[in-house]
Amino acid sequence: MSLVITEVLSAPRQLWRRFADWLHARMPKGLYARALLIVILPVVLLQSAVAYVFMERHWEVVTYRLSAAVARQVAAVVDVYQTFPDDPGHSQLRRIAALDLNMELSVLPKEPLPEPVSKKSLFSLLDKALSSELSRKILQPYWINTSLPGNLIEIRVALNDATLRMLVTRTHAYASNSYIFFMWMAIASIIILAIATSFLRNQIRPILRLARAAEEFGKGRDVQFSPRGAREVRQAGNAFLEMKRRVERAIEQRTTMLNGVSHDLRTIITRFKLSLALMGEGNEANEMRKDVDEMERMVEAYLAFARGDGGETSAPTDVSAILRELKADTERRGISAELKVEGDPTIVARPAAIKRLLANLVGNAQRYGKKMEFTVENDGETMIIHIDDDGPGIPVERREDAFRPFYRLDESRNQDNGNSGLGLAIARDIARSHGGDIELDRSPLGGLRATVTLPI
Repeated sequence: MSLVITEVLSAPRQLWRRFADWLHARMPKGLYARALLIVILPVVLLQSAVAYVFMERHWEVVTYRLSAAVARQVAAVVDVYQTFPDDPGHSQLRRIAALDLNMELSVLPKEPLPEPVSKKSLFSLLDKALSSELSRKILQPYWINTSLPGNLIEIRVALNDATLRMLVTRTHAYASNSYIFFMWMAIASIIILAIATSFLRNQIRPILRLARAAEEFGKGRDVQFSPRGAREVRQAGNAFLEMKRRVERAIEQRTTMLNGVSHDLRTIITRFKLSLALMGEGNEANEMRKDVDEMERMVEAYLAFARGDGGETSAPTDVSAILRELKADTERRGISAELKVEGDPTIVARPAAIKRLLANLVGNAQRYGKKMEFTVENDGETMIIHIDDDGPGIPVERREDAFRPFYRLDESRNQDNGNSGLGLAIARDIARSHGGDIELDRSPLGGLRATVTLPI
């Protein structure tokens, strides 16, 4: 029994979930659009309900009552005509119709009634109401035309010896000023939406400024930001500024500490060099000098990796100019190199850091390739830099390992004099500090392709 109840209850739940998923897929994703929808939807629903009630109640009731009054007047004219047949020329009847009933009366010879007139949708309610009320008030055949020009209604009643033709002003049978209500509703809605849009824009703007500031800070760029807007938005802005201060303070402390370590290590290495200089020439001294030189390069690489380039200020940087310098250096080494640039090669970044990033990638390719290609592509949102070589490449399963600090691959790419295994790690660290990344893939030249992606 419980299983049956569970299955019965699960069907509505699944339908509701499907409806919720369908609605979620079609709802706007932006905060501004969603907030505006929260304001617009109740206004539209409320005014639709009010308009429906007005149409169904007020407008219809008023039109029926006015049409009933006109039908009574027509019935009165018919009764007077039949009660006083001796009125010469029906002058008294015309006078009564014109002065007391505010209608123009004509007594026509006996003739068939015209064919029914095609009804306009605008006056369908009037046709329906007036026909209904005339059917209740008179027994004679009648014909109405509610679409005459000049705001008139024509009513004809077929009698035994004549046809009565009456012209009545449409406003006597129809609530014609109801459009004023809709006009005021539309004007009020536009004013409300304009005010809501203005207020929402002012509330959303500080959130967008906070998002842009966080994005710029994530790209390593200096950003000027002051919290504004509602109390909650100000709290989020203050939290961002506090986080930014803490990150900058941590970087500053780390840089200060590493500068001290660097100074101490360089002092010791300098003392080693002086001691070796006093030892004179010899095989053992030469080997020790090589070890000290390698130690100095490794220490510099370790400190550069740990220190990063956080102290540099972002500025417009011409990537193509950097690659041209690296291309010239590559050609001096006897390696063929080509440079292709598509789009604007300028990006806002830390120039020295970008130069070091590209130099590390190019230097890595120089060690293992005899032919290289540099490609710069700018699509307006992202700058993509490809560095291709025709070297041995790196196996797919080990490409991520190449970015690990101090990690050495096999001898085909990493065992070289003075190589500390930090080039790719430093390059990816710089790229990610700018909000980008580096990926390794197979090159069209047959070797390795390093792809740098940087946001504009």
